[in-house]
Amino acid sequence: MLVVPNFWGEAPIVAGSPFATRLRHWSSRGVEIFLHGSEHRDRSRHDRPMDRFKARHMTAGEGEFLGLTEWEAASLVTRDRALLEDMIGQPVTGFVAPAWLYGNGALDALQRADIGILEDHWRVWDAASGRTLSRSPVITWATRTPARKASSLAVAAIARSAPGPRVMRLAVHPGDVRSDRVRRSISKTVGVLRRRRVVSRYADLIVDERLTA
Repeated sequence: MLVVPNFWGEAPIVAGSPFATRLRHWSSRGVEIFLHGSEHRDRSRHDRPMDRFKARHMTAGEGEFLGLTEWEAASLVTRDRALLEDMIGQPVTGFVAPAWLYGNGALDALQRADIGILEDHWRVWDAASGRTLSRSPVITWATRTPARKASSLAVAAIARSAPGPRVMRLAVHPGDVRSDRVRRSISKTVGVLRRRRVVSRYADLIVDERLTA
């Protein structure tokens, strides 16, 4: 479960609130909690052409950790990690940048923070060592526009039918379940993948990597 401490600066998670209590309950039941940015909103000015392209075309103003300096990223991670860990009563499993977009400053800060597991579109790795735990794609659904929805439905259909790598990851956003077509696609994808693979936790990747090293 990816948790944003204060989504777009409009929905802060408050200690002692019903949602904070639910987070602690989920965590105690074995749900892996990842810190997912701070606000999920990109406030940076991007000077590098590639970063501007990513910020404009790979997300809708939500690549929060793409343009941060190491100091900025470290400050947010330190503050929000402490907030979230105090709520759930145990360490977070890791960190996932909004839109899976990491700048160099964010990567340096996360390595120093030794926050556990990181992931992007194509791989999962250990924050401190940089060791890759899995090279695997993410099947995800986008519902912001009709074109994005149609595209993601088509990609999901292809991905679940293709042989694919040993490890596959699925990402579902709360808004995705508002669409009947997307819900059916998610259900079908999960069903197909479960017939050929074992449903696992991110922590299992660490164990598996140690056993095969």
